[in-house]
Amino acid sequence: MVLHARQHADHVVVIDDGSKDRTSEMAKLAGAEVIRHPENMGKGMALRTGFEHAGKNGCKVVITMDTDGQHDPDDIQKLISPILNGEADIVNGSRYMNGTDKNTPFYRRIGQNILDRATNLNAGLKITDTQSGFRAFARHTLTAFRFKSNGLAIESEMLMDAANAGFRIKEVEIGVRYDVDCSSENPIKHGLKVLANVINDMELNRPLYYFTLPGAILGMIGLAMGLSFLQKFYNGGGLMFGPTLLMILFTLIGTFMTFTGIILHTMSKLINENKKKVNISSNPDPDAGLTVKRDPFNNPWNPS
Repeated sequence: MVLHARQHADHVVVIDDGSKDRTSEMAKLAGAEVIRHPENMGKGMALRTGFEHAGKNGCKVVITMDTDGQHDPDDIQKLISPILNGEADIVNGSRYMNGTDKNTPFYRRIGQNILDRATNLNAGLKITDTQSGFRAFARHTLTAFRFKSNGLAIESEMLMDAANAGFRIKEVEIGVRYDVDCSSENPIKHGLKVLANVINDMELNRPLYYFTLPGAILGMIGLAMGLSFLQKFYNGGGLMFGPTLLMILFTLIGTFMTFTGIILHTMSKLINENKKKVNISSNPDPDAGLTVKRDPFNNPWNPS
């Protein structure tokens, strides 16, 4: 895979995340630069290491791809072209731009749909493949990511960070192979972890969904219970302590959550607007300095 990738890139870097096999040795023999973690630190830290290394070495376009053989290095040209042409800051390789891939396992696509909807709702995007690890990043985007998630939830997190930073995100269609999937994690467990991470991020990214909507529902339930109790009391009935206390709790908690969501939404909006202004002012011409050359293999465009 390294040999294939070298045909389309000036430099290939492999992040060896504490593997116990001969990953580093084989990658070096194939011509890649290897950066090794002393122990397994997760995909988020592997990406952080790679991005920091790329930034220090002046890389103009960075491609990320998984090393399990699912991705085709021939698709690299599709990913870098929109950035080199000034059409995008980040390009996402999508397996589903033209609908569900017929080779995608059914259970995987069901889970993918749920994660796509949750991530897009949180980030305010319309991405068809939010869990793709095959992406291209312009140089000026490299410092915008938190890398808080160490697991596979990092794909969703990076889209949220990119959206909050105001970057232009474009999708291109890519191919994928599932017969080489070597993931050791249960897909259901993986999906639940990613979904939990997305929902947790909604606390700040989408507080109206996280706080205000549930709060409004609780408040309406409390209000409905209160009106029902008043009607019974008006007709000569008595008030029961338990249901009355529950009504008061629903109303108070619902009201608190509703206003908390509104306040956080206002704060989040101001923070994101400031982030976008900083990105625009620090990168007035994101395409400046990008040049293109042909590689010695006569393959498609490469950044130099």
